[in-house]
Amino acid sequence: MKVTLSVLKADIGSIGGHITPSKAIVDEVRNFVKEKSKNLLIDFYIGYTGDDIAILCTHERGVSDEKIHKMAWDAFTAGTAVAKKQGLYGAGQDLLKDAFSGNIKGMGPAVAEMEFEERPNEPFVFFAADKTDPGAYNLPFYLAFTDPMYNAGLILSPKMSDGFTFRIIDVGYTEKDKIIELNAPEEVYDIAALLRDNERYVIESIHSRASGNQAAVVSTTRLHNIAGKYTGKDDPVALVRVQGEFPATGELLAPFQIGHFVAGFMRGSHNGPLMPCKLNSTISFFDGPPVVTGAAFCVNNGKLTEHADVFDHPYWDHIRDQVSEKATAIRRQGFSGAAMLPYSELEYGGIVEKLEKLEKKFKLVD
Repeated sequence: MKVTLSVLKADIGSIGGHITPSKAIVDEVRNFVKEKSKNLLIDFYIGYTGDDIAILCTHERGVSDEKIHKMAWDAFTAGTAVAKKQGLYGAGQDLLKDAFSGNIKGMGPAVAEMEFEERPNEPFVFFAADKTDPGAYNLPFYLAFTDPMYNAGLILSPKMSDGFTFRIIDVGYTEKDKIIELNAPEEVYDIAALLRDNERYVIESIHSRASGNQAAVVSTTRLHNIAGKYTGKDDPVALVRVQGEFPATGELLAPFQIGHFVAGFMRGSHNGPLMPCKLNSTISFFDGPPVVTGAAFCVNNGKLTEHADVFDHPYWDHIRDQVSEKATAIRRQGFSGAAMLPYSELEYGGIVEKLEKLEKKFKLVD
């Protein structure tokens, strides 16, 4: 059976600042999707990460389907109405357009979708991140799909011996999608040269070279490219198929133990370590740290199993302690140097305007 996985995510209001959505908003989105999904969806799951609510759904309508996207837009709009009624912070923050225009991409919410022919058993992991941007997945996915130090299957499994094709998008180019395809392992250094720049080059999708089957997809929209100003970090979602011709679930998760530094944190203008958290985790320290959650499923004829929380294990408690230490260390550096993003990436308007005013006061001195 050919099935489509779609995940659509938005920040539409939260309690006490950028902490967590209210139960009423989550319930409204869930009830709306349940009511409107008849004859449209096969199955769905609603969850949240930090202050973002995600709709994960299965259907047979393919990617970029107008009815699927309209359903999600309307669900987020309904949730926004509840947020406004409750007086929550940032109500409708990610809904950057006034009206739906056929596709939710480019309107604020994050979108990741892929269509494939189901295998006899079809496991996958749904990742959601908060207080960071799409480049946060660059390093862990690069390591999981190219490096046998993390993915033993690259040398143990003949199904992966041909490697993978990376589709990488230049998110700094806003006229249209600007994409390059590079093959691992032959072009792994070229892939690394691009992915080192998390704010410019981002993994859009990954495919098996042996079969051509899609392994992964990442939401790549950057909010400031839509709004023209800072409206919040992009808080990306991703879908990754696992096992068989793809990395095992454990191989996919292994690189997240690094707690690598990504853009985000307070006002989207700092660097901080990415913390693997349990599902439905909130945001706290310095509007952070940047967090990622993972829900693993199997899908059969489009029906989802109950989810498994991939970071809900004592091992990850240990990692969270280490990431907390890294977060504390870089935050002690305040605004100085690497602790804050460079000028080209500062999205919070106040400091940009301040620097522009100060530039006019500089004088050339012999």
